[in-house]
Amino acid sequence: MRGLLICLEGGEGAGKSTAMTVIQQTLESAGRQSISTREPGGTPAAEQIRELLLSPATGDLDPITELLLMFAARRENVQQVIQPALEAGIDVICDRFTDASHAYQGGGRQLGAEPVDQLASIVHPGLQPDLVVLLDVPVEVGLNRIRQREDGPDRFESDQGAFLHRVREAYLQRAQAHPDSFVVIDATQSVEQVAACIRNALHERLLT
Repeated sequence: MRGLLICLEGGEGAGKSTAMTVIQQTLESAGRQSISTREPGGTPAAEQIRELLLSPATGDLDPITELLLMFAARRENVQQVIQPALEAGIDVICDRFTDASHAYQGGGRQLGAEPVDQLASIVHPGLQPDLVVLLDVPVEVGLNRIRQREDGPDRFESDQGAFLHRVREAYLQRAQAHPDSFVVIDATQSVEQVAACIRNALHERLLT
């Protein structure tokens, strides 16, 4: 039996780390085996690409260059981590996947959906998430959360203003266009409330 691909999405400061733990615990309680990975990242080569993409020292990148690097890292993660686990019947929880490219490069960088869809058809043909958990938070709230962190903002978090608003809008448009695969959760709620919403969504959509 093929494993489930559950993708965790959201803008900056949405609280994905805590949500990841909730998803893992919920799957474990249901008797399922799971692994977690992240994008960009997940393999040694993809983690090096992640460092390049997220480091403020990288500076500005051409939007197409940024998109290609994202998908280069994604291909490594799919081939080495995600696909083998799914084929072995293990659930995969992925911190960001191609919907992030639709939001950040398609929406935020204003490339549109076409180049993202074209690369997706090459990098992971036929592979789509069984569920996308979108943690939605207003841009200003997310940025306030980031400012409280000790490590400071990464390259995307530093790109404030209209960019991050476009990212959020693109995420919400994706969720509206794909209601069967998306669940949108208000991430301004308390940690306990967000966790309860995630557990309910998993049970209603996947674990019934």
